[in-house]
Amino acid sequence: METLVWVIHIIAALGTIGLVLMQHGKGADMGAAFGSGASGSLFGSSGSANFLSRATAIFATVFFLTSLGLTYFSSHKSKPVGVMESHRLVQPAVPADAAKQGVPVVPAPADAAGSKAGEIPK
Repeated sequence: METLVWVIHIIAALGTIGLVLMQHGKGADMGAAFGSGASGSLFGSSGSANFLSRATAIFATVFFLTSLGLTYFSSHKSKPVGVMESHRLVQPAVPADAAKQGVPVVPAPADAAGSKAGEIPK
């Protein structure tokens, strides 16, 4: 689900950028008043401005909503895994009679054996 939201987010971002770059500036309307051929365009004389501005607003809204969705996904992850947590050594389970069988028993790390390193000082 998160991958789908990422894809929609990227498409909305690129669409917003493209639509903003396609729109005319405020000074471009003066050239159209002197017959620059805007009335013969695909959307008519004023249709392209309305279409592009509405499409930009839609893409911007989708971008905003996907940003909120990605924020939700990142804040509700089950547990974050960093570099150190993903490479932590796991102690294998040792049977109780391992010493009798001649298997060397490795003691647990200092953290798990009751170290006070993780406590908050008072």
